[in-house]
Amino acid sequence: MEPRRTPLYDFHLAHGARMVPFAGWDMPVQYADGIKAEHLATRAAAGLFDVSHMAQISLSGQGAGAMLERLTPTDIDAIADGRVRYSLFLNDQGGVLDDLMIARHDNQLQLVVNAGRADHDIDLLRASLEESVTMEVRTDLALLALQGPSAAAVLQRLGADLDGFVFMQIRDISIAGISCTVTRSGYTGEDGFEISVPAENARKLAALLADDADVTLAGLGARDTLRMEAGLPLWGHELDETINPVAAGLRFALSKRRREAADFPGAGPIMTDWTDGASYLLTGLLPQGGRPVRDGAELTHDGTIIGKVTSGGFAPTLDAPAALGFVDAALAVPGTELMAVSRGRETPVMTAALPLVPHRYVRS
Repeated sequence: MEPRRTPLYDFHLAHGARMVPFAGWDMPVQYADGIKAEHLATRAAAGLFDVSHMAQISLSGQGAGAMLERLTPTDIDAIADGRVRYSLFLNDQGGVLDDLMIARHDNQLQLVVNAGRADHDIDLLRASLEESVTMEVRTDLALLALQGPSAAAVLQRLGADLDGFVFMQIRDISIAGISCTVTRSGYTGEDGFEISVPAENARKLAALLADDADVTLAGLGARDTLRMEAGLPLWGHELDETINPVAAGLRFALSKRRREAADFPGAGPIMTDWTDGASYLLTGLLPQGGRPVRDGAELTHDGTIIGKVTSGGFAPTLDAPAALGFVDAALAVPGTELMAVSRGRETPVMTAALPLVPHRYVRS
């Protein structure tokens, strides 16, 4: 099957992107200046990412909230109009089927799910539909992420009204006369915005944003290094059907009312770990000596395997290698010395608190 293309495919080619297949899509992994330059530009000013491969889904009608509650640990009724919540699709064993964003806006619940799990998630939702609920997969929309400390100023220079608009809110905003639905959120740890725009206007909007001197085009490579530094999980790495939210450091995604009722998928094992502590925990890892460690490397302590690396590489902000991984809970204390072992080669690593680079969300 030929990879799908986002509405910005030709825009990426015109700007010198190196395209790669990703989750069934042709996507830019980097542009001419490279991943490190794009990463640092996002931390210093603003990076513009095409994330149109992620699925945008709307649910409306009586019972939409109850339907989502049967699949997630989120108190859907507590999501006020104009707010966004991070959530999880869970299985009965407490494992994570996917992570997603849920917003209440325009009399709908609006979801954004991962590209690599979109077909799974759409099937899951369809299988749960009731007659009173309408679901629409919004193939008519593109999605841009503008991330970094200058992102707000860039949008304001294009006429966007951001007054009182803070982290995890959603609103309709006109950007240079283009009607968009914007959330103040992202996947980099920086302040930023995810901009849902009609597909036919995506290239015009991307060009306007890219013309700002503070904006650097950025691809999937920088998106991955930024989220790793920020300690944000990626499905298939820090999340999968066998990993529960407590172990992955996602206690905040379990709403209080749902915890107390224990009425969500996998509540039994998840709440046991909530109360007693998970046997393994996600932690930051800092390789010693300048050599990166990669996904899948075993982690050992005194010669015993006690975990594995889930994401690893070079962290441009730290100017050093870094990684994420799961380790036995007793060893998930910052400063613990471990060994990463891959193909018989050992690299000393030290555990570190997450995030490795502090978040800079605008909360007020």
